[in-house]
Order: sequence, then structure tokens, then C-alpha cells
Amino acid sequence: MCGICGILTTDSTGIEPAVRRMMHAMIHRGPDDEGYEQFPFGAGVAASAAFGFRRLAILDLSPLGHQPMVDATTGNAIAFNGEIYNFRSLRSRLEAEGHAFRSTGDTEVLLRALSAWGERALAELDGMFAVAFYHAATRRVLLARDPLGIKPLYLAQAPGRVVFASEVRAVLASGLVSDELDPAGIASFLAYGAPQDPLTVHRAVRALPAGSHAWIDAETLVAARTRPHRYWQFPRIAPPGQAADEVVARIAAELDDSVRRQCIADVPLAVFLSGGIDSAVMAALARPAAGPVRTFAVGYDVPGSPDETAAAADTARALGTQHFQTIVDDDWVMLQLFQWFKAADRPSIDGLNTYIISGAIRDRDISVALSGLGADELFGGYESFRRVPKLRRWLAAIAWLPAAWRRAAVRRLLWRLPTVKRAKLADLLGADADAITMTVSVRRLMDDDTLRGLGFDARTLGLTPQFLPAQACAAFDMKTGDDFAAVSRAELAFYMGNTLLRDSDVNSMAHSLELRVPFLGQRVVDFVAGLPQGSRSPPNSLPKHLLRRALADRLPAPVFNRPKTGFTLPFAAWMAGPLRDQCVAAIDSLAACPLFETRSIRDRWTALMARPDQVHWSRPLSLVVLGNYLAAARGRGSG
Repeated sequence: MCGICGILTTDSTGIEPAVRRMMHAMIHRGPDDEGYEQFPFGAGVAASAAFGFRRLAILDLSPLGHQPMVDATTGNAIAFNGEIYNFRSLRSRLEAEGHAFRSTGDTEVLLRALSAWGERALAELDGMFAVAFYHAATRRVLLARDPLGIKPLYLAQAPGRVVFASEVRAVLASGLVSDELDPAGIASFLAYGAPQDPLTVHRAVRALPAGSHAWIDAETLVAARTRPHRYWQFPRIAPPGQAADEVVARIAAELDDSVRRQCIADVPLAVFLSGGIDSAVMAALARPAAGPVRTFAVGYDVPGSPDETAAAADTARALGTQHFQTIVDDDWVMLQLFQWFKAADRPSIDGLNTYIISGAIRDRDISVALSGLGADELFGGYESFRRVPKLRRWLAAIAWLPAAWRRAAVRRLLWRLPTVKRAKLADLLGADADAITMTVSVRRLMDDDTLRGLGFDARTLGLTPQFLPAQACAAFDMKTGDDFAAVSRAELAFYMGNTLLRDSDVNSMAHSLELRVPFLGQRVVDFVAGLPQGSRSPPNSLPKHLLRRALADRLPAPVFNRPKTGFTLPFAAWMAGPLRDQCVAAIDSLAACPLFETRSIRDRWTALMARPDQVHWSRPLSLVVLGNYLAAARGRGSG
């Protein structure tokens, strides 16, 4: 796990200082080593491709793992962030083709695979990665990102120049990219609590879409027309009729293999452990793969607040792990909260819990951790798997009414609901939504009327009615005919892809901790995501039916019966109490932003805080997070 960056340009004047500024902005991603290489690009004498790198050493800790890595024979080079879990089998194939290796890690394997097979190599990878590959013979560069977007890659392009990096802050640190704000990116953040790929809150910076690659040559550089191409799609849904026992056995085997692969490291490894099923699966499967397992849990010391530390400790005892727990109180969390704000690479309401537990693990000199992220999305753990089919049945019953009438009926007949829930339900039932669109809409923080009140109109901004970029649904068929699959794919691509994965990356890497997600192993995803609803959620089955069956003999029985609680923090009480001054300062920062009308933003904040029983804490927090981010961005710009 590392940080990569680079510049492709027709004029190499000042290119090395710019790349080194980008590297400096990502020291936290790679405290162990750094590297810089520059190559000729295209046919122009002054044109160059420069790669920068910050290393967190996980595999092959020797200098042979240094990046950017250059093949002395071909001149090809690579800067690579992430891990390739099947690198050993790929290495064997390449050796059979006559390739020799100097190092023992995965970077050289990926370099030689791309050299030998071109972009076709991407479909052979099981891993999390963002990669920049320089092809010396054609003097062009390939940028690519893993299928689900576990690893980030951002780029900014202008005529004659492309700037790319693992973090938005590094792209801006080049000094070559404007930090002008993007109303569409900000609107998508306010709608969902995180910017929706490929948007960021900066007009010039875009994310390379998950599961995509882009070749950049002299012609595309001059024209500033880098067009990503998808190399991965969600699998076709298999026909019903597969034997249930065979499906369960296959899932158990694939999960075993995924965890085994992801436990390969030349440094100590830990497991995030809560009281639930997903993290317990990780801890149980890691035992034979990693030997003695260290597990970590975090709890919050306030009477009456949800706390999973006792349940996590019970699971740890049953599994025989070496268990550590951190209990935090208000004062300590306040200190962490301010550091979390500073660590943000983009505004998001999620990730403080990951930031806290990552710090606790890194304090024990551990560099790698496993997370249970991805299980809810693949196996049906969220309430959306039950709620969306129910909403679609309701919608089908009243679909004959005009949309405006449906919205009005919801507002009038369900007047007892809190205002925010009523407005959200009116938006949901007022649209002719397929299951994927409805799943995305269920995740909305702010409804259409609220966003319009803040000055953001989806149509004017070129967004879909759900405040998404038009290209956001390119990864899958919008009409699958399988509601469970539709909800699963929407949760994987949108909520997990744009919120959970991005925040897991930035908040773990803030502590120089590599976070791995075995539930998202490529073979696991390709198999489970292709199963029909009858296999994944038979009638009258419990949530995560297949996961429960596959791990029934590997986990203590009480793990399957505990209610899902999670690690929650009292943001509403904090915003009204000890964080009030900080929140007001953040709202002042928003009010000073020309994209917002000053009175509108202050009135909205006052209204939100005046109705704590009617408004979920995430809505006012989104304004605070955005205000803090904008204030920090202005500070960097003036520094």
C-alpha cells in the first residue's frame, strides 16, 4: 500500500519539483521510501512522463521492492498502489513464458504482466490496485484501477498535461491544477454524504472510474480527451436451479482462499473485530492462514450508547485470538475528531470510527489489517434489501397516478412521519424508479426540495434526478429483473464504492495502515454477485443467509444471533454542545462560499439544529464537514 502520483506533459519545465510536491503531500501513505523517475513521452523532445512514489513496505521489504520500478531490458516502468493477491500464480505463468524475476513481491509481477499482456493483464488480477504503467516502445502511459475501486486514483487534465495521484490533495499540491469548486460535486456530496465518482468537489479533478483503464498518448494529451474504458462488469446472473449445498460449499471455499491470499505479508497483521458476523468471519478464517491472530475493537464510554466491545471480546475468546480493545471518552474523541477533519482528503460524513481503530492498531506497530467490509453488500445485510422490494410493491400499486399526485398523497397521508422521512418517501414514490435507482435514493441524505433550497438543481448541474453523474451507472444493467441483485450491485457501486471504500482508504492510510477487504476478493465477488435471488435470499430466510450457512461450523453460535449495533458516536449531542463553536465556524465558512446564498445556508443550519427529533444527525454534520473542508482548502491555498 502506497501513494502514487505523476505528470504527463508536453512541456517538462518544472515537472520534477511539481511531482515532488505531490509526493510530499502523501508522506502518510508511504513513510518507508520514496522514488522519482522521468521518461520520454510521445514524439516531442520536451514531452515527459514523470512518476512519483511513496512506499509503505508490506511485501519484499528489500530495496528490490523500490518504486517506480523500471525494467532495465525494455525500459517499461510502473508506479503501483495496492496489492495483487494472486501474484504467485501469475509469476509462475510468466516464468513459464520465459520471464526471470529479481524480487519476491507483487510489483515486478505486475510490471512484467503488463509488459507481456498489455491491458489484458488487468482482467487476470485478484487484488486492489491503482497503477500507472509506462510503455517505453510506444512512449505512452496506462492508468488503471481495480474492479470495485478499492484503491483510489484521481486525475486532472488540460491541453498538453495530465496530473494523477492517489489523493485529491496530492493532485492540487502539484501547483498545476486549479482548486476551483464544482457545484455538481458539492451537490452530490450533500445528497449522499460523499462525492459520487467520478466527481470531486473540485471542478478540475476527477476520479478514474472503478474497473476502468485509460491509455494516454501524445494525441490524447494534446487534445485533453482521456477516455476511460471499462475492463470489468458485474457478472451475468446465473439461472436458478443450482444445488444449495454446492453453492454454500463454493462460497466457503472461495472465502477461505480469499482470506488466505490476503494474509500474505512480510509484516504483522491484525483484524478489525466488532460484535457482528462479518468481522468474526475474518478472524476465524485468518487463524489457519496467519497463525496467531490479533484482533482489535473500539468502544465508546457513555452509559446507554451502543457498544460492541463485550460481544467482540466474547468472539475473540471463542476464537482464541490475542485481543485488544480501546475504550474512548468524549475528551479523547474530541481530539481525534479534529485530527480526522485535518486528515480528510475530501468531505465525507463517514470514517471517524475507521480513523480511530486504525490509529489504535498502528500504535501496536502493525501495518496491515483485515476488514469485514463488503459482506453486507454481497450477502444482503442492509435493511435496503428488505425495504426496496417493499417500496417497489407500493409504487406498483399507485403507479397509475401522476407523479405529482403520488408525492402530494404521501405528504398528506403520512403527515405523522418526521418531516425529513416524509419528504424522502415522497421523492421515492414520486419517481418511476427501477430497483437500482430506488436503492441509491434510499441512501439520500438530503431530498430534492432541501437541495433546491440550498441552490442546487440536478438538471441545471447536468446530473440525473438522483443527483448522480450521468456515467455513474455504467458498471451494470439498470434492469436486472432480480431485485436482490439490483440492490446488491447498487450498494456495492455507490454506497460502498463512493463512501465506505474511499473513507476506509483515506482514514487507514492517515495512520500508514494498509486495510484489506477479503470479502471483495475477485473470485468471491464474481461468484456471489452472479447468483440469483433464490440462492442468495430464499423465502423466509434470515439476512446474510448464504454467509450464515457457509460459516456455520466455523463461528460460535451466539455470533449469528446478536443484533447488529455498530460503533456509533453521539454527533447530535456534540454539535449542540462541545462542538457548537466549531460547527458555527464551519457554517460561516460555507456561508462565505459563493456557491451558497449566505442567508439560505444559515437558515438551513438553524432549522436543522432546531429539530433534532425530526432530523438525523448526518444532515447537519454534512454541512459541518463541508465547511471544515472548504476552510482547510482555503488555508492550504493561502499557505
